[in-house]
Amino acid sequence: MNTDAQLTERDPSPTPDQGPEQGSRFARSGPLGVLYRRPATVLALCLAFVLLLSAFVAQPFLIPSSSMENTLQIGDRVLVNKLAYRFGGSPARGDVVVFDGRGSFVHREQGENPVTGLLRGAGAALGLAPSAGTDYVKRVIGIGGDHVTCCDKRGRIEVNGKPVSEAYLHPGDAPSSVDFDIVVPQGRLWVMGDHRARSSDSRDHLGDPGGGTVPIGKVIGRADLITWPVGRWRTLGAPGAADRIPAAAGPRG
Repeated sequence: MNTDAQLTERDPSPTPDQGPEQGSRFARSGPLGVLYRRPATVLALCLAFVLLLSAFVAQPFLIPSSSMENTLQIGDRVLVNKLAYRFGGSPARGDVVVFDGRGSFVHREQGENPVTGLLRGAGAALGLAPSAGTDYVKRVIGIGGDHVTCCDKRGRIEVNGKPVSEAYLHPGDAPSSVDFDIVVPQGRLWVMGDHRARSSDSRDHLGDPGGGTVPIGKVIGRADLITWPVGRWRTLGAPGAADRIPAAAGPRG
């Protein structure tokens, strides 16, 4: 009896070609195999993940106007942190926020074709198109209880009697060409653009319900980072001057 022949028959050695073929069959079977054979499925899953991330965590936002220059310029993409105020936090003076202006800056419904609205919404979620015409990006100047006035003898805005040093203002802009004196209601914000000469903000809605202030509940998130173009990449922290503003004195009787 040829023992070597029997061993060869019972335990044949795999040929070099068998390994890759078996690995290929394994990779193309099971759930991963379905994705391997269907790149469109992979693309759809990736898109769904990005849209979910944009809806609940962080959303890129395309800057459509010059109202926040030079801090933000037309065409900048900023990353809006939607979790910044979701778990007990609230907007602070100096924060750059994106908010839904319906009910404060916008008082009429803006009609839109459903298909157009869906496509625009998807593009906005990816930072490829401007968001709804009712969304605004502004800087928080006053929070609930603050007494915000303009202007003092040197033309500066005061919050709770303290003049605000606004180094972020567009060069050549005055803090405001409109005088105002308002106590911000609790749960609301007084917001202004950094390019005061070209910003439609709380000053333009003094006669509207809420006196130009924005409900905190309408804030979509805080703009934390410029992500595009690459040459303008930087964070958007609140200016240190906001820390020196005293707390509100409380309701005035």
